[in-house]
Amino acid sequence: MAKITAAKRHSLPRSDFVFPEREGYPIDTPNRARNALSRGAGNASPAEMAKIKAKVRRRYPSIHVEGAPSKHRADHPARRG
Repeated sequence: MAKITAAKRHSLPRSDFVFPEREGYPIDTPNRARNALSRGAGNASPAEMAKIKAKVRRRYPSIHVEGAPSKHRADHPARRG
């Protein structure tokens, strides 16, 4: 993943951050969104982690978010009756 400079980080729109008030966890690219999930898992409170997951899930539905309900049929076991 390419490093982000301070100038580039400050120039990102507020909507590209999970916590725009403190420019926390940029999610402007899928790789940075995955990084936010990873870093949040080790550093964020449960409430902050829920917000990180929700924002990543909303912006990048194709990224698997642990603990999120899956919408893919392949992820659900077949029903037998």
